[in-house]
Amino acid sequence: MATLWFEHALLPTGWAERVRLTIDADGVITTVQPDVDPRPADARHACAVPGLANLHSHAFQRAMAGLTETRGPAADDFWTWRAWMYRFLDRLTPDDVRVIAAQAYAEMLESGFTRVGEFHYLHHAPDGAAYAARAEMAAAIAAAAEETGAALTLLPVFYAHATFGGAPPLPGQRRFVCDVDGFGRLLEASAAIAGRLPDGRIGVAPHSLRAVTPDELAAVTAMTGGPVHIHAAEQVKEVDDCVAWSGRRPVEWLLDRGLDARWCLIHATHLTADETAGLARAGAVAGLCPITEANLGDGVFPAADYLASGGAFGVGTDSNVVIDAAEELRALEYAQRLTRRARNVLADREGASTGAVLFARALAGGAQALADPAAAIQPGRPADIVALDLDHPSLVGRRGDAILDAWIFGAGARAVAAVWRRGRQVVADGRHVRRREIAAPYRAVLRKLLA
Repeated sequence: MATLWFEHALLPTGWAERVRLTIDADGVITTVQPDVDPRPADARHACAVPGLANLHSHAFQRAMAGLTETRGPAADDFWTWRAWMYRFLDRLTPDDVRVIAAQAYAEMLESGFTRVGEFHYLHHAPDGAAYAARAEMAAAIAAAAEETGAALTLLPVFYAHATFGGAPPLPGQRRFVCDVDGFGRLLEASAAIAGRLPDGRIGVAPHSLRAVTPDELAAVTAMTGGPVHIHAAEQVKEVDDCVAWSGRRPVEWLLDRGLDARWCLIHATHLTADETAGLARAGAVAGLCPITEANLGDGVFPAADYLASGGAFGVGTDSNVVIDAAEELRALEYAQRLTRRARNVLADREGASTGAVLFARALAGGAQALADPAAAIQPGRPADIVALDLDHPSLVGRRGDAILDAWIFGAGARAVAAVWRRGRQVVADGRHVRRREIAAPYRAVLRKLLA
């Protein structure tokens, strides 16, 4: 039995003070006692909030951070970035992916994420052949999650075509491509791998409407009752190409065929007013990755209109160019401010804390998208807890929702002092407890890849 005591804690009922938690040997919270003094054996900390879910990650892209920031001879956009990414991933072995993913997951934990949804499409050997163990790359991802302690929702990606209409895949996509039967075997093996992890979850991710046919989409989404994630309307070219193929925009096409709470539409950047309202009504989650969307020049999601319609959203780190839970939320709000020339756009009422609204919405939407109840500091829930440092210059003297405002809009990851994942402390003094063991092989892999 472990015991933790916090000066302040964000409980499901709101902020409480002088909160004592007991956690059993399985990492589950057994008691929550507010307004009590600490006991001599209690580990004492300043402020506790639930851990967030990172609903969209391509872990291997952590190794690419900063490598695509030199302008090419032509206009630079998502498509030129994608060509560079295809060349980079051709070099990766399963062990490289494990090492890179461990670095990414450690940084996620250090920033306040306790669960990650891995949108995993790097399945095959460099020549496109399946590994003898078909889910070897998925096993590498799971090993990284186990090493770091991050909770994992594994989302194997079905990818079959270069663009709309079932076009043959490009050579650079050979490490992704499966047929439906082969993907079924890959998914079965991946589910077994995820099932061996503490709180492991499995879903499915048809990559995008340009990478699957309608029949394949139906077949793949029927393979599991778990979450369904799909890239949608990230780029204007994607929208235009979808209209040319089907006469419908991507989100419009998906709405026509029925979306529900299982679905998470990643990015969904370019929406009409009708699509925005329709996506909210469907109960699906908008999977927003504001830092990556800014890095790639995607555009700005209509978050204010979507939230006003009751839409659910979560945030993800996508390309992992920067890994910081608070900064994703900050970037989401700041993009709305820039486009609307206003402040505190996503606060839902006068007097509301913008940070508190962003945190609560992302907590709920991320959990829904990753098929796991939202982290909560309450009995019966795994102890997925983030401790914030109230001595950080941006947080000094803050109380209640002002703590969240200061974390999100001021301090960011630097204010995260400690993190527990299912009762196991994985971050102490702001750093992952295995940071040195994780960082050394990561540096070696980067030196090899960039030689």
